[in-house]
Amino acid sequence: MHLPTRSVVAFQIRLLAGCCVDPSDRLGLARLVEETLDKGTEHFSGQTLSDAFDAIGAGRSSGTGRETTTFTCTVLPEHFERALELHGEMLRRPTFPEASVTAAVELARQELQALEDDAQSLTDKIISDQTYGPVLGRHPLGSVESLGRIAQADLVTHWKEFYASGRIVATVAGPIEPKRVLDALEATFAGFGDAAPAGRDPVLPTFHATETHHPKELEQQQISLCFPGVDAIHDEFPTQQVMLGVLSGGMSGRLFTEVREKRGLVYWVGAWQDTPRGIGTIFLGASTTPDRCDQTYETLLREVDRVGEDLEQAELDRAITGILASQETRGDATRARCSELANDLFFFGRWMPLEEKIARVRAVTIERIHRYLQDHPRNRLSVVTLGPRPLSHAASDATAAGVSR
Repeated sequence: MHLPTRSVVAFQIRLLAGCCVDPSDRLGLARLVEETLDKGTEHFSGQTLSDAFDAIGAGRSSGTGRETTTFTCTVLPEHFERALELHGEMLRRPTFPEASVTAAVELARQELQALEDDAQSLTDKIISDQTYGPVLGRHPLGSVESLGRIAQADLVTHWKEFYASGRIVATVAGPIEPKRVLDALEATFAGFGDAAPAGRDPVLPTFHATETHHPKELEQQQISLCFPGVDAIHDEFPTQQVMLGVLSGGMSGRLFTEVREKRGLVYWVGAWQDTPRGIGTIFLGASTTPDRCDQTYETLLREVDRVGEDLEQAELDRAITGILASQETRGDATRARCSELANDLFFFGRWMPLEEKIARVRAVTIERIHRYLQDHPRNRLSVVTLGPRPLSHAASDATAAGVSR
C-alpha cells in the first residue's frame, strides 16, 4: 500500500506455519523457533544482528499464533532494503546456537509457570483447548512436559520443513513504490526453500460444547464461556461485530452497564470474538466473587438474549460509530495498515479497501442482528470456571436451556 505522506515504512512477513503444525509430542516448538531465529545466523551473532537492526533504527517484533508466525518491522524508507535484508538473513540462515535454545526452553517454562499466577490468561488458555480441541486449541508455549523433549535438532527440522518462500505472505505500507518493494522481496527471498505455494486450507475446526471447573484458591472467580458464531469471511461477520459492540463497546456496552455498574456483580466483564480460519466463536468473560458466580453466569447469558429482544436504534448507532472510529484511527498508524493488509490476504486472499469494510458495518440493522441471534443461538456452550467453586447445576441447566431465572 503506497502511502506517500507517511514518514515510515512498515512491513510484515507472515509465515503460514504456527503452533498447529507442532508435533503432538513437541508442543511449543514453533514458538521456540521464532524466539531463537535471531540468536545467531551464518553471518551474524545474536548481538551483532541486534546491533545491525539498531543501527538503522528498526523497530521489530515477532509472534507465534495458531496458524502463522509473524515478523513485523517499522523503519525509515531509506533503510527499507537493509531491514528486509536482515530479516532475510534471520529467516534463511539461522544457526540456532545450543546455548540460546536451552535458554529459550527455560524461559518458556518460566512463562508457563507465570501463567499459573495470571488467572484471566490461564482461563483463556483452558477454554481455548477445551473449545477447539488438541490442535486448534493449542497454546503457543506448549506444556512443561513437551518442552522437556525439545532439542536443538528439533528446531532445525521444523525450520527446514516450514520456512520457505512458498509459505510467506508479505505486506508493506508506507511512502515506497510497489516496484521497489517487489524488487527487494525478490532479492531477499528468491530461492528460499520450497517455492511452491503452501496449502491454504485451514486446520479443520471443531467446537466442543462442555463445562468444566478448575479449582484454584482465588479471591476473584473467573468465568469464561463461548458459543459458535461466524468466521471472518462470512457475510454476517459485520453483524457479529456490531452485536459485540452493543454488548461490550466500552463503558456504554450492555455488559459493563448492566452486569458491573447496575448490579455490581463483577470486577471486569467483556465480550469478544475469535476467528481462526473456518470457524467463528463468541466469548464472554467475567471476574466475580465465588458467591456471585451463578448469578453472574446467568446474567451474562441473559444480556445476550436481551440484545435479540429490546435492541434500540440509539444503541445500534453507538456500536457502529465505535467500530468505525476504531477502524479509522487504527488506519492512521502505518504499522496497523500493514497488519490489516496481511489479515486481508490471510483470510480473503485479497486486499479489502477500508471503504468496503465501513460500508459493510454501516449496513447492519436491528433486524439483521435479531436474525443473526436466531441463526446462531447460544444453546451450545463451552464453559470454564476457575476458582474456589463450580457453577451450580441449577444455573447451568437453566441458562443452557435459555431460561431466565
